[in-house]
Amino acid sequence: MELRRRFFHPPATSYLLFGPRGTGKSTYLRSFYPEALWLDLLNPETYRTYLTKPERLVELVNGNPGKSVVVIDEIQKVPEILDVVHQLIEQRKDLHFILTGSSARKLRRGAANLLAGRLLATSLHPFMAGELGEDFDFDAALRYGLTPLIVESSNAQARLSAYLTLYLKEEVQAEGLVRNTGNFSRFLEAMSFSHGCVLTISEVARECEVGRKTVEGYLDILEDLLLAFRVPVFSKRAKRNLIKHEKFYYFDTGVFRSIRPKGPLDRIEEIEGVALEGLIAQHLRAWCAYQQKPHELYYWRTKSGNEVDFIIYGEETFMALEVKRASKINNNDLKSLKSFREDYPEAELGLLYLGEEKLEISGIACIPCSHFLKQLYPNKTISF
Repeated sequence: MELRRRFFHPPATSYLLFGPRGTGKSTYLRSFYPEALWLDLLNPETYRTYLTKPERLVELVNGNPGKSVVVIDEIQKVPEILDVVHQLIEQRKDLHFILTGSSARKLRRGAANLLAGRLLATSLHPFMAGELGEDFDFDAALRYGLTPLIVESSNAQARLSAYLTLYLKEEVQAEGLVRNTGNFSRFLEAMSFSHGCVLTISEVARECEVGRKTVEGYLDILEDLLLAFRVPVFSKRAKRNLIKHEKFYYFDTGVFRSIRPKGPLDRIEEIEGVALEGLIAQHLRAWCAYQQKPHELYYWRTKSGNEVDFIIYGEETFMALEVKRASKINNNDLKSLKSFREDYPEAELGLLYLGEEKLEISGIACIPCSHFLKQLYPNKTISF
């Protein structure tokens, strides 16, 4: 994989680095910590050794006194090592641990102990447009997504098609996360129809022909595997009746497109529209995660039907963004942003569209999507 500058900035202390498979965690860490003591739990022999005897980590660290940085790759494979890491952090103040994980499911209990001031939780996301620079291809990003494993592949379509199979075999099936992988596969497909939409679990359950609790369990697994995320409703100082359901997104628009069924009854406009919204969502989510000051991503929707796709709220940012898959803008496209402005005159407003001109209509900035994504840099004010 070609080495590229990433916007992720590592903490000065020990930390957990979460991210889906193929987002470049190992590549980044090997370049940033070239002299680190490395433990790769995806290696079958290493996995068997530490599964049997996790305390061997103490022997490894003591046997390499010149190594102050220890990287443990895919820690969820042997979560018992967390206890040993905890012990070493308490005993050796000179050691700096970096643990990577592509699943949070097995780490919940142990990580909670470590995160109590000992390990920071961080995340690495798919590429942002700014990380790719001149290599960013807006149309390719919409079709194949921005997962580094896919972007750097010589055959993006083939690698994308095989991506989810990797998870089903190595995480879901091998770890026994579900009893019936067939049902789970159908669930993944059903959830693709909820991508970029308000999530109604009862409707997904009917579509999958399983119980609501089963769907809730599957959804927890999907999020624990870092393959999806939810965006809550922005309700601070609410003046209107708002819906309470969250919106659902797969973590990468290419992964969404690889799962979403296509056929004679599927309108291409529907798929392309939510794919575009998902591409914006994953960029905004990464931007929020990489900030030095906390920022959160929301959406806004009233019970009367007014909806703004994204609200970014933080110490220095309050912004509402609407995404339209159109090359031209009409007044109706601005209706929800104007409603939001009535309630929140402090917010900056922007509409992202597929045109080529930067416009200002009724005090609302209208920006080409590609331009917006290219100028989105962490710790740099979002400007229209």
